[in-house]
Amino acid sequence: MATVEVPASAARLNELILDFLAYLELERGLSRNTLEAYRSDLLQYGAFLGRAGVDPLAVTPIDLQGFASELARGADGRTAAAPATLQRKIACLRSFYRHLRREQLLEHDPTAELRPPRSPGKLPKVLSRDEVALLLEQPSGETPAALRDRALLETMYACGLRASEAIQLALAQLDLEAGIVRAHGKGSKERIVPIGSKALSALNSYLERGRPALVGLRDESRVFVNQRGGPLSRQGLYKIVQRHARSAGLENRMSPHTLRHSFATHLLAGGCDLRSLQEMLGHADIGTTQIYTHLSTERLRDVYFDAHPRAQMKGRPEGPDGG
Repeated sequence: MATVEVPASAARLNELILDFLAYLELERGLSRNTLEAYRSDLLQYGAFLGRAGVDPLAVTPIDLQGFASELARGADGRTAAAPATLQRKIACLRSFYRHLRREQLLEHDPTAELRPPRSPGKLPKVLSRDEVALLLEQPSGETPAALRDRALLETMYACGLRASEAIQLALAQLDLEAGIVRAHGKGSKERIVPIGSKALSALNSYLERGRPALVGLRDESRVFVNQRGGPLSRQGLYKIVQRHARSAGLENRMSPHTLRHSFATHLLAGGCDLRSLQEMLGHADIGTTQIYTHLSTERLRDVYFDAHPRAQMKGRPEGPDGG
């Protein structure tokens, strides 16, 4: 019976793994479960090196990054590794190669600059234009609270305000004649944001008829106040948004920040350039603003595949006429 010849590099890696695990057990006193996890991770790494034809003592940072990328995307039919799993496997490789350096089998640590690939961030939830319109219709009537809620929601969507910016907005930050809001963002940085006609109208009605009734004789500088005339709290803002979202059937789709995300996504879809959007959102880094380009792309894809008769995605049911 013919024997199967094991490649020298694979046999060498097995020896190195056994030596490393012995060190972890005898000198570091690691548990059996931890040792088994390290063994499994290193065998998976060895299989990658075997497919790439790379000797374990001759790997480069590029080889290691290739292994990490393969784990992150789930190559060869395997599911992509979760971020915590990816971190553990990379920690295992770092520990393995530090051991090889201690044993003077390597001059340099190839894992020194190894970083886990950035997993795509979860895209924030946004509302469609129709859903925003439905939400903004919910505060009905002419009571002081209804006038406040209508102005609050309109202003947050019109200016892309964060929840903290909305509750801290002061009367001195409004220039209704010029149609602008001077928002104070993170780090107390001021930015100027235009305010549209619908929000302007809602704000004027609130400031003329709603706010005076709520504030009474109090000396209050904040624009949005609670039922007692004091500053609106973050919790109070959340309850207002949730109450009207529930009335619109959107309670599972949004939070106060959803209006800001919707503001940004709708502006980009309407042709706003990324730099202008960055200024209006108050982002220090344009990379933060670029998440909204992904949102716009996702929305365009959904619209396209739902509408185009010959672009049905795999798994999407076709209509009886093939549409």
